[in-house]
Amino acid sequence: MATSAATNIQPLADRVVVKPVEESEQMHGSLYVPDTAKEKPQQGEVVAVGPGKVADNGDRVAPELEVGNRVLYGKYSGTEVTVGGEQYLILRESDVLAVLG
Repeated sequence: MATSAATNIQPLADRVVVKPVEESEQMHGSLYVPDTAKEKPQQGEVVAVGPGKVADNGDRVAPELEVGNRVLYGKYSGTEVTVGGEQYLILRESDVLAVLG
């Protein structure tokens, strides 16, 4: 389910564009956890996929990920970008750790 801003992003080679899933606000007991103390999200939805990387023999290797996949990625992976007021993460397909079922 790509948004209109995400359709403007065309990742190159083996890169993917992920929209991080924001966690709901958390309260521990009667304490509110401020944004600065929250951990960065480590899962999101793939909104755009590049054409794949080029192998040593010159053939293009098709990406394993598809638009709409929910994925887990490393905490400090990729590059954060803002397009149309929305936060996205551009990372290599190899930085994706797993696809959530």
